[in-house]
Amino acid sequence: MENFWDMRFKQDAYVYGTQPNAFFKEAIDRYKPTGKLLLPAEGEGRNATYAAKKGLNVYAFDTSIEGKNKAMKLAERNNVSINYEVGDFFNLELLNETFDAAALIFAHFSLDILQDYHKKVVELLKPNGLIIIEAFSKNHIEFQKVNPLAGGPKNIDMLFSKETIARDFPNFEILKLDEIEDTLKEGEFHNGKAKLIRFIGRKMV
Repeated sequence: MENFWDMRFKQDAYVYGTQPNAFFKEAIDRYKPTGKLLLPAEGEGRNATYAAKKGLNVYAFDTSIEGKNKAMKLAERNNVSINYEVGDFFNLELLNETFDAAALIFAHFSLDILQDYHKKVVELLKPNGLIIIEAFSKNHIEFQKVNPLAGGPKNIDMLFSKETIARDFPNFEILKLDEIEDTLKEGEFHNGKAKLIRFIGRKMV
């Protein structure tokens, strides 16, 4: 997958745009988390840059060096600093309960690692830590058939449902958990009507 994402991010254009994901921005602006923010699968840095501008101490990572290169350029252009590593999540040296918030924005993974991935995010969050998730719904498959540029994995096992969120984040106060239809305008590859899962939760003590 590194080669896939390196090839996608290698072009000069920011393929998902330079503006933060709208749901992520809305959640940051409303709940105003402070301290350390974890951003797995951060890609080209649009969300990391916005969070840093809001005063958060951002720790982002991805498997793509091309994604990191563009993220660092975007942060520099916006006069902010972000921490960004390249590597596999399970090999990064991170301490449990050290992050005040985490966001998974279109962080889709194969079924064999997805639950472990979510479990690790939960472990890294402090008690009362905030989680923000936007992902394509299992019902998004129908939108992809109509418009391939709507984005998202074509493997239904990699897509989300309200039930899978409830399963993977059981010890969270649910602040928001919806399946909605919206029109994405995020660069070249998230463009058009989409069926989405949106979740905001707070880790219970």
